[in-house]
Amino acid sequence: MPLSSHEIEGHDQQRLAFRFSMLNDAQVVQCQISDAALDELAGMTGTESSARMAQFLSLRQTIEQTASRLFDQGPFRPGSVVRIFSKHVRSVPGPGVAVTEN
Repeated sequence: MPLSSHEIEGHDQQRLAFRFSMLNDAQVVQCQISDAALDELAGMTGTESSARMAQFLSLRQTIEQTASRLFDQGPFRPGSVVRIFSKHVRSVPGPGVAVTEN
């Protein structure tokens, strides 16, 4: 079952990750995406910390779909964190990229 959007916590400079949460029914699921994965999705590198919120918002749908997919692949126990790394987004098309089948 897909997770649904919840709250945005913001950028964690110590962990070099952006933190947010999603809902599994009424259960809050903590999530984070690494800076490297954010940049991979955006097709850029070295984004400043101050620009991470705008970057997350522009990619939010794709990021949340990825978090939901990882959660469904589980198993996740209450209190665990869904962590998205570059390896999880390399096959995800960026914004405005059309996917075609042969």
